[in-house]
Amino acid sequence: MKILTAFTVAFVLLNAILLAWAGVGMHRPWLVVAAAACVGVSFLVILAARRYRRLVAELQDERRDMKREVESLRELLRNRR
Repeated sequence: MKILTAFTVAFVLLNAILLAWAGVGMHRPWLVVAAAACVGVSFLVILAARRYRRLVAELQDERRDMKREVESLRELLRNRR
C-alpha cells in the first residue's frame, strides 16, 4: 500500500509542478491555482493513506481479540461436556 500511495503523491506533485510551470510561462494564474490545488490534494492523499493504515491495524487487532474470545468459548464448551 505504501508504494501505491507514494506513486499517487508523486504523480499529483508532478502535475502540480507542470501546471505551475505552464501557468507562470503563459501568464495564466488559474493554472497556478490548479497547481496549488494539486499540492493540497497530495496532502489529502497522504492523510487518507495514514488513516486507512491505522484502521486496518485496528481491524487486525480486533480480529485477534475475537479469535481469542472464540477459542476461550470453545474451551469453555468442551469443559462443560
